[in-house]
Amino acid sequence: MPDVHTPPRPTPRLESIDLLRGLVMVVMALDHVRDNLMPLGDPVDLATTDPALFFTRIVTHYCAPTFYFLAGIAAYYASRRRTLPELSRFLVSRGLWLVFLELVVVRFGWYFAWNTTFFEGLTIWALGWSMVSLGVLIRIPRWAMVTVGAAMVLGHNALDGIKAESFGPLAFLWTVLHVPGTIHIGPSTLAIAYPLIPWIGVMALGYAFGRGGVQRALKIGPALIAAFLVLRFSNLYGDPHPWTHQKSAVFTVMSFLNCWKYPPSLMYLLMTLGPSITIIGLVEWWRKDGTRELPEFTRPVVLFGRVPMFYYLLHIYLAHLVGVAVALYRFGDARWLFVMATESGNQWLPSNSPLWMVYAGWMFVVVALYPACKWFAGVKARNPGQVWLSYL
Repeated sequence: MPDVHTPPRPTPRLESIDLLRGLVMVVMALDHVRDNLMPLGDPVDLATTDPALFFTRIVTHYCAPTFYFLAGIAAYYASRRRTLPELSRFLVSRGLWLVFLELVVVRFGWYFAWNTTFFEGLTIWALGWSMVSLGVLIRIPRWAMVTVGAAMVLGHNALDGIKAESFGPLAFLWTVLHVPGTIHIGPSTLAIAYPLIPWIGVMALGYAFGRGGVQRALKIGPALIAAFLVLRFSNLYGDPHPWTHQKSAVFTVMSFLNCWKYPPSLMYLLMTLGPSITIIGLVEWWRKDGTRELPEFTRPVVLFGRVPMFYYLLHIYLAHLVGVAVALYRFGDARWLFVMATESGNQWLPSNSPLWMVYAGWMFVVVALYPACKWFAGVKARNPGQVWLSYL
């Protein structure tokens, strides 16, 4: 039978979750500033990249899996304040709200342009639909939810050879679920970069982890890291792009770490979630069951972790504005930053900005976001009963 949750009772915040979420939000801003300042080339293409650019991109790989996993954990802790039907309704409604934000608010932040013929299914799209799915999955027995989540995470790479076209008129479903691509809806196009499998599974396993997993994080996290090292070294299964020996030891390590993200392979998830879960365990070990406070210097990061969607929406716009400012300063032109992805903005692209500008822009974005996030965290703390605040 599904778990039956008692009515609301107060629960303390798990600061390791806020700290880790805040950390990945800060790192995520680095990637999105780089997107705006270095629009040319692929930073993980070993034929054209360099180690500094490669690792600038690779470190941000930890963001999406950790964010989805922590969303599942947060949903579990919310289950201790809501009945099961209440939590299910909340997850479904918040998930649909996130899909709307992706297609409207986030999309404009990426392009500073608008039309009704091109939409994208990116991180928040998949996060929203994963939340809707979790709202359904929590109503089935826990063992069944874990089985579904584990099957998605462990088994989806076995389906890599199946093409969307093989489903005929239902090809769009495979694009939504597993293979990135485009769907045509009347005169409009929906480009899906984040298929829902295995992201739904990651969130479901995060929910299951919330029940007792934190106490075993220092066992689970290192076990996932070890599994990654063994499986990745073997090249037997878990990633559509095996690693290979390269021209130098550094580039060989880069090949080893260059796991597939769209959709995230098993290797990608083991590589990212293993260290993230280990960090949760280390922080909780440091805190000694809440009897020791986190160091003062971590407080800004914890604060970011308490207002994740508010931070996300603001940082998309601010990172884009930084890109515009740098382009106007360097080239006197920023037209490519005001067009949709399907338009001809690439004809104006001059060159990438140097990497040091990316890091300078990143630090500016993070520092500039702090006052607004501190204000909004205060609003949430002063109004705990305002349901609408839980949607940001």
